[in-house]
Amino acid sequence: MKWLQRLKIDTFLLIMIAVVVIASLFPCEGAVKTAFEYLTTAAIALLFFMHGAKLSRDAIVAGMGHWKLHLVVFLSTFALFPLLGLAMGFLSPGILNQPLYMGFLYLCALPATVQSAIAFTSVAGGNVAAAVCSASASSILGIFLSPVLVGALMNTQEGTTDTLHAIGKIILQLMVPFVVGHLSRPLIGRWVDKHKKLISMTDRSSILLVVYVAFSEAVVEGIWQQVNGTALLAILGCSIVLLAIVLVVNTWVARFMGFNTADEITIVFCGSKKSLANGVPMANVLFPASAVGMMVLPLMIFHQVQLMVCAVLAQRYARKTAKEKRALESVS
Repeated sequence: MKWLQRLKIDTFLLIMIAVVVIASLFPCEGAVKTAFEYLTTAAIALLFFMHGAKLSRDAIVAGMGHWKLHLVVFLSTFALFPLLGLAMGFLSPGILNQPLYMGFLYLCALPATVQSAIAFTSVAGGNVAAAVCSASASSILGIFLSPVLVGALMNTQEGTTDTLHAIGKIILQLMVPFVVGHLSRPLIGRWVDKHKKLISMTDRSSILLVVYVAFSEAVVEGIWQQVNGTALLAILGCSIVLLAIVLVVNTWVARFMGFNTADEITIVFCGSKKSLANGVPMANVLFPASAVGMMVLPLMIFHQVQLMVCAVLAQRYARKTAKEKRALESVS
């Protein structure tokens, strides 16, 4: 696995690709599919229950006062990304077919990641407390805002998303388990903090299950007749350009507003991420089963692109912050 780490390739993504291959060769159908759908619903509820249980109030309170930073991250996640998604409309149907373009619109409506945003901020020497607050707030707000944005963006493109119905399903299937998990933290918080690897395995297993069921349905509906190698390259190229624009804009805004390097790092990493952990289960709730595979395909590719690019960027920032720290120490 060391060569994967050198190439900055996420092992989990490779496992996910293997699951997509399995779903393509052996899609679940009939009674098996029904059983998997019930299991998927339970797995998603468990996933968001654990998300709530992991959320530390102390960490949130510690970073709450930095409202300007949080506002910049919030606008990047829920304003800049959706606007760029709409701007990508000129690529459809020439470069991206309509279903894939809808997948990018969905990607742009999602909240930021929590774990990777905080991890990259920490590695780069950024404001970790503010990152915890921003990323956690984005994840929570996204439960409500993402369905609204999906409805607005897709209605603009003559979509059929019922926003109010979608929000109701999100609250019932995602928000309620999340709140129950967070309220249970005083009882299970120590156990959750002690078994982070087990919780991470549970999270990832839930996502893989959703991906398998989604792509099984998509394969039955003929996804690979709509997506070929050229389309996958188009998704990759669009993901790289989309991420590059967001990174450049966030860096420029942070410097224009006079944030220090630590805060700039937090803005760059928290404002440029899109959550696979939230996006895959949410797609399962928001869209028909036959459409989920196509909707999450751009997200899966963008997820890997953001990990690879941000891993390199975090190392560059780490060298910069270390140099600044040595300069300060030499002056004092």
